[in-house]
Amino acid sequence: MELDVIFSIAVLVMSVVVHEVAHAVVADHLGDPTARLAGRVSLNPLRHLDIFGSLIVPFILAITHAGIMFGWAKPVPVNQYNLRGRHAEVWVSFAGPFSNLAIAVVFGALIRFAGEALPVSFLSISAMVVLINIVLAVFNLVPLPPLDGSKILFSFLPPNSSLADFLSHYSLFVLLFFVFFLWQFLFPVVRLLFEVLTGVAL
Repeated sequence: MELDVIFSIAVLVMSVVVHEVAHAVVADHLGDPTARLAGRVSLNPLRHLDIFGSLIVPFILAITHAGIMFGWAKPVPVNQYNLRGRHAEVWVSFAGPFSNLAIAVVFGALIRFAGEALPVSFLSISAMVVLINIVLAVFNLVPLPPLDGSKILFSFLPPNSSLADFLSHYSLFVLLFFVFFLWQFLFPVVRLLFEVLTGVAL
């Protein structure tokens, strides 16, 4: 197996782990200890890995040179009835994508401001970290179930919204349609964010 495949999967795994831990930490802070009691406030990947989403899908994408690295971990359990505060569920949902953006910002700053002093191999890995985390953040903010963006959207819709009902009922088909036909239109956003954070064109 090529080293870049191993590194890309390792970066993805740790990025989705941080994503889920962020959900768990914010949920616990806002009154719901469910994830913490389940042992999900931990950076141990074994507590979060989904064999299919964290390993098999990324491996297939890497070896087929699909041009995108994506995957997921087991979602952390959240009991919305324990959460305190207005729009608490929004903050819990946003915590995951925000954590990925934060990682992208940190490694993007390393590339932008210290790139000349860093080894080429580290720069390459850093660029991979930035790109994967931007993709995770942007993709998860799409307002389609079961992505985080759907929970943010639904919290602002009226009760028994027909839109929420439709998206939830046909979530698999709508998400697959988006992935195969519409994701390409969001990739310019990924490219722009990468350039803004790193100062390097993708």
